[in-house]
This record gives sequence, structure tokens and C-alpha cells, in this order.
Amino acid sequence: MRLRLTVPVELFAIGLAFLLGMLVLFLTGYPPFSALWALFRGAFGTRNAIGQTLTQATPILFTSLAFLLAFRSGIFNIGIEGQFLIGAFTAALFGISFRGLPFPLHAILALFSGGFGGAVYALFPALLKVYLGAHEVITTMMLSYVALYLTSYFVNYPLKAPGWVAQTELVAPSARLPRILPPTQLSLAFPIALGLAFLVLWFLERTVPGFSIRAVGANPEASENRGISVRKYQILAFVLSGFIAGVGGGGEILGVHGRFVDGFSPGYGWDGIAVSLVGRLHPLGCIFASLLFGMLRAGGMTMTRVTKVPLDLSLIIQALVILLVAAPVLIEQLLTRRRKPQKSEV
Repeated sequence: MRLRLTVPVELFAIGLAFLLGMLVLFLTGYPPFSALWALFRGAFGTRNAIGQTLTQATPILFTSLAFLLAFRSGIFNIGIEGQFLIGAFTAALFGISFRGLPFPLHAILALFSGGFGGAVYALFPALLKVYLGAHEVITTMMLSYVALYLTSYFVNYPLKAPGWVAQTELVAPSARLPRILPPTQLSLAFPIALGLAFLVLWFLERTVPGFSIRAVGANPEASENRGISVRKYQILAFVLSGFIAGVGGGGEILGVHGRFVDGFSPGYGWDGIAVSLVGRLHPLGCIFASLLFGMLRAGGMTMTRVTKVPLDLSLIIQALVILLVAAPVLIEQLLTRRRKPQKSEV
């Protein structure tokens, strides 16, 4: 099934979400127009604001692409957060441990080590799914919490750097991703994420494995009958999904923080699921949806600082966008799969 971007519908839903958000602001006693202006100014008003918006959008773009790739094979991988954290931790360890490597080799290998960590962590629920029938929603969700507490243990005890903050030592300078819009935190991870979005689009639309993944997601029974191994391509999609999430975690560590910090992710993996659905499960849609959420995150902080509007109200706007745009998409996809059409439309 070819998923298309219905741009006017999405724009209408997003505009309606902002209107409803302004109504909430008005009903709670805050000036809606001033707050909305502060939000947009905080997201795009200055060079630093643009850098902050893109910085916030970068990890969400990675995680949304990770969810999309698995979902197109019929896998509901909601363990993106755990794979993101494992990838970040693995990249940090590589950046700390191998200090003799030159730049950019060290940075590239550290980033790929993050992807490798995420891929391996995704392999476990993939095998449980295809060979034992364990539902991926349960296994990936539980493994996300395992990743959260496991990495927290390491940075609080055996790998904790001196000081009161639970974090590792700094990675070597040769492992850091360069900043591309100083003095903001925007790093080379952002163009990498953009390139990955186009790569995922090309992979799904122009390659045999991508076609097979879409066929398996559209109709596993018909795919099996036509000689496409459902197990093989669901595992492949699961592992590639974990790899992308892990690269995203590595990019956040190597490009922004410079070390693994306990609790550095406010839930990028969970946000990626919503962003992927807002983007209509299309790589290009994920780019625009992640920019929207990056704008709400960055602009929401300015809105709070300037107008004293609680940051929670910008989260209400995010929730409205998800409800108005993403929820119908998810319901449509689940209903389509429940009907199990006889022919796959890839």
C-alpha cells in the first residue's frame, strides 16, 4: 500500500489544533495572540531560535523514521526509546574508550556503534516476535524500561564521572560531531537525519528489500504465498528500525551533550511514534512533523519565559495535533490490517 501525503488535510488539522490551543489559553486567562507570537518568535525569530528548533527536531526525526520503517513491515515497534538509549550509551562508550583514533573516523565509528547497539537491542524482540509469537508491543515496551534503568545504573555507579551529576566522562574530541550553527547546539546530526529520511524513502520505494518489507506489511499471507519470507523481512525491518534509533541516540550524545547523561532524553522515542503518525507514515512527512514538534518544544520555552504561560499548554497543542492528525491515521491502518485484503497493494 502506497501511503500518500494529504497536505491540505494535515495543514487544516494543525491549524485547528492551534486555534483550539488559543481557546485553551483564553479560557485559562492568558493572552492567546501574545503567547502564540512568542511561540513562533522563540522558534524562528532569531538565528539562535532556529538552531534550537532544529536541535529539538533532530532526535525526533531519527526516532520517527525508526518507527516508520518497522511499521511498514507490520511491526508496531514502540520500543524506540529503549533502542535510542542503548544507541546513545554505546556511542558514548565508544567515544570514551577509543581515544587514539583521528577525526572523522572516530566520530563515524562512534555513530555507527550507536546504530549497532540499537540494532542488537531490537533483535531480541524481533526474534521473540517471529519465532515465539510474543507480541512486540509488550516486549519492546518492557525492554525500553530495561534500557532506561540499565543505563541509569551504569552512569550512577561503575561509569559515573566525578561530581554530583549522574553522567559518564566526556567523549574524546575526535568523536564529537561538529556544530553547524554556533553558538547553538545544532550539530551535524541534523543533516545526517535529513539524509537518512531520503535514504529510507529510496529504500522503501526503489529496492527489492524495501518492496518486500512493504509487501509483508500490506499482506503477510499473500507475501508468503508469493515466496517472500515474512520472518526474514520483519526481522530486517525491526533491526533497521533499531539501527536508526541507535544512530539517533548516538547523534544526540556526540553532537549535543558530549557524554551520556542520565535522563537526557525527555521521551524522544515516544515522541517519534507520534511524529511518524502525524507525518502520515511517510519519510518526507516525518521531516515536516519533526520540525513542527521541534518548533513547539523550542518556542514553548520562549512562550513560558516571555508570557509566563505554563509550558504544559504548549504540550496541550502537541496533544491536539496528535489527536487531530495522527489518531485517524493509526485507526485507519489498524482497520485496514484487520480486514486482511486478499491482494497486497504495494
